[in-house]
Amino acid sequence: MEPERCIACGLCAVYAPTIFDYDEEGIVLFAQDPSAHQQFIQKNQKEQVLSAYKKCPTRAILLEN
Repeated sequence: MEPERCIACGLCAVYAPTIFDYDEEGIVLFAQDPSAHQQFIQKNQKEQVLSAYKKCPTRAILLEN
């Protein structure tokens, strides 16, 4: 994840609300570990995260295999 690219549009929290949250300025962060810049996801979260990734207009969400 690259929070500096985030424009606070809110789409990631719409598509993956258990994964993504926002700071007081509306910038994306991980809900479970706000200071992290990367996080492993569970198999059951993969589709939500993939949807959020595809919808992010600034590509602030990055995926690695």
